[in-house]
Amino acid sequence: MDAFVAVHQPQWDRLYRLASKRRLTAAEADEMLVLYQRASTHLSMIQSVAPDSPVAASLSAGIGRARSQLTGAGENAFTSLAYFFLQGLPVAFYRLRWLTLIIAAIFLGLGAASGWWVYQHPQIDLIMPEAARQSYAEEDFVNYYAEHPSSAFASQVWTNNAWIAAQCVAFGITGVWPAWILGVNSVNVGIAAGVMYEQDAAADFWLNILPHGLMELTAVFVAAAAGLRIFWSWIAPGQKKRLTSIAEEARRLITVALGLCLVLLVSGIVEGFVTPAPWPDWLRIGIGVAVLAGYWVYTIVLGSRAAAAGVTGDLGRYDSGNHELTA
Repeated sequence: MDAFVAVHQPQWDRLYRLASKRRLTAAEADEMLVLYQRASTHLSMIQSVAPDSPVAASLSAGIGRARSQLTGAGENAFTSLAYFFLQGLPVAFYRLRWLTLIIAAIFLGLGAASGWWVYQHPQIDLIMPEAARQSYAEEDFVNYYAEHPSSAFASQVWTNNAWIAAQCVAFGITGVWPAWILGVNSVNVGIAAGVMYEQDAAADFWLNILPHGLMELTAVFVAAAAGLRIFWSWIAPGQKKRLTSIAEEARRLITVALGLCLVLLVSGIVEGFVTPAPWPDWLRIGIGVAVLAGYWVYTIVLGSRAAAAGVTGDLGRYDSGNHELTA
């Protein structure tokens, strides 16, 4: 062992010196690669004889430093977070802005039609008996937001809505799941509005929906838009293979599912703490409007800047793998 170390120690020392330099010339990089390969072979030989020896531990540490120099260190975690919140997430929201607004218009139109149908139905008692409608308007609708502790209710609402949003994105490739989710929720909201209007409790409906519903529904619209974009990448892949097109779009838009978890957390806090709060109506609705305005300012300002800089929201070339060349 002593003779082996005496023969190869100068090469190892040279490898350690190159690994400690901040910048290497082309010749030094080539030299370090050769020394790294040799030292790896030497380490295998030593470990086959004395795997727990101090020489093996020292050489292994030196090889590790050289490997970091050759392959590059990982990106700083704070840099990755800054990129996610300042470029990756806003550009993902920005790419969905028009589809989000279209989905919102369809949702509101279907909900308004459902509410009008319930409100004008000549046999509304068949849909919901008079006693049930009266109890719903006077107690159930408002008590839903106040019957549980605010923290527990906010947590429940957040997890439920985040799960729905994640499903819209993940199962959007079917083209059916987001539409079904939106349709069911739109009709349910419309029926609730129709009953409240029929019972002359329209004010209670809007005062308890608007503070949190503005952002909560917008988040669902964004999730559905992301899922449908993934679906469309499968239907119309352009000059790419369908699997390649789906993979690229999914990598770009899965960011939306992560971002919406944070958006819906804010919405859940508003629903749990602001909606049932005994505050002035203008304040509760104003908080909901401010949250929604903050989302759109974040999306339009930062998203447009990131898009102009060429950011797509996709993973880096190393993380996303090889890319096919297309004409």
